[in-house]
Amino acid sequence: MLNYTIYENQNSTKWVTFVHGAGGSSSIWFKQVRDFQKRYNVLLLDLRGHGNSKSLKTAFKQKYTFSALANDILEVLDFLKIEKSHFVGISLGTILIRQLAEMYPHRAESMILGGAILKMNFRSQILMRLGNTFKYVLPYLVLYRFFAFVIMPKKNHKQSRILFINEAKKLYHKEFLKWFKLTAEINPILKWFRQSELNIPTLYVMGEEDYMFLPSVRKVVDSHYKSSKLFVVANCGHVVNVEQPNVFNDAVLSFMYETK
Repeated sequence: MLNYTIYENQNSTKWVTFVHGAGGSSSIWFKQVRDFQKRYNVLLLDLRGHGNSKSLKTAFKQKYTFSALANDILEVLDFLKIEKSHFVGISLGTILIRQLAEMYPHRAESMILGGAILKMNFRSQILMRLGNTFKYVLPYLVLYRFFAFVIMPKKNHKQSRILFINEAKKLYHKEFLKWFKLTAEINPILKWFRQSELNIPTLYVMGEEDYMFLPSVRKVVDSHYKSSKLFVVANCGHVVNVEQPNVFNDAVLSFMYETK
């Protein structure tokens, strides 16, 4: 089972589950825990091969697919007897949250999707092709650093870049390759997410400077207006919870409070 950490709130029965992105770990949420624990029970997860879940090699023998990774999260919820939770994700973690909600919609109180990935634009498609070409030739950290600079290029994105590169250093090379192979199934699954609107309150929290992913999110929110809202954080890149934690926390907590 995935490694997890709980921060309990004795005065609440509500839960919020945080899901990090590829190459990260639950430590990227350290600027959220205190604010969210004031109102909710908080569950932090380390995805397969990440953080303190990287030593659990024998536990994850099945193929890496988005549905298998979503079921990893569900297994922890079931073990802890959490019937329903708010879900907060960043980057690739938003895909896993949306996948879990597709499979088990009754388990999601709301979805908060930060730096959400809903479409791979031309530049990101080129990145994936480059990655596939050089993944067995170059050390994976060289690729990861390159990806981080392309996705988060500005000076004010530096903290996010450094955090994710440092976390990625803890990955094994084989683990990186397993996660990278997920890109083969990413386009059809994202196309389905763009077409299908779930009846679950959804907040997209996007950085104003997240040029690779913000345009597609704007289009989806316009068409999924019954369930979805968009909050754009000024002067901010892809990893909104790290770059602008106070703005992120206030926006997300306000949205979650409205959905109760």
